[in-house]
Amino acid sequence: MAGHRTGGGLDPAAFIRANTHVRSVAGVPEIRIHTAHAASGLWRLAGIEDRSSPYWAYAWAGGLALARYFLEEPGRVAGRRLLDLGCGSGLVGIAAARAGAAVVMAADTDANAIAALNVNAALNGVEITAIHGDIIGRLPPAVDLVAVGDLFYEHGLGRRVSAFLDRCLAAGIAVLVGDPYRAFLPRHRLRLVAEYRVADFGTAGSDVPAGVFAWQAEERGRLKKEGWPTNRLSGRFQPARQRKRMVGNVLRPVLCQLLDLR
Repeated sequence: MAGHRTGGGLDPAAFIRANTHVRSVAGVPEIRIHTAHAASGLWRLAGIEDRSSPYWAYAWAGGLALARYFLEEPGRVAGRRLLDLGCGSGLVGIAAARAGAAVVMAADTDANAIAALNVNAALNGVEITAIHGDIIGRLPPAVDLVAVGDLFYEHGLGRRVSAFLDRCLAAGIAVLVGDPYRAFLPRHRLRLVAEYRVADFGTAGSDVPAGVFAWQAEERGRLKKEGWPTNRLSGRFQPARQRKRMVGNVLRPVLCQLLDLR
């Protein structure tokens, strides 16, 4: 994204450096990022009249939880290739790099978020490969781990992200999701790994619980793969041996009556 400029001719990286404050991240003080303030005027980068600061100007709860987890459990990411999906300002990818990830890629659809990512990565002395664009409709890149912070805030996006994460699992890529239990989080697909109380965007600084979850395959597909066939009547999954015993219990009285053995 070197040399990228907005429609108004602004250099996003230079504008971000000049119009934000460098602050340690609440709950993740090891990392500093360029943070919006009341007079930042970051809305000018988007070239629209909405004067609220963009989403990437803040640390969101899911990203905070993932960043905290990587720094506290560096063995989960050290030496691995990681993709930070929907990276925003780069907090999760920076934490992964600080924790010893061999390669960190970070993707976002907003060119200004990519500019913020690059500025923040340089500030923290880490190298991150930035990917600008919507990659969730594609095959996953060659990584070992995908980290997803706060991408289940909208139903349609959540469905697309879920499909991408399933392609990651099919390719043998592990997936971690950070989220403060938002409405469209598919909880039935998740296994809780860790939980933190962190600040969240839009909560006026009050802490909320946010989980780090391992993304899991659909229950039906996973259980069938493990040899647990479906009970068609109840919809439950049972091992083959248990199903045979149930069939025997149903048929035995009928056979006894036919053979007059009771």
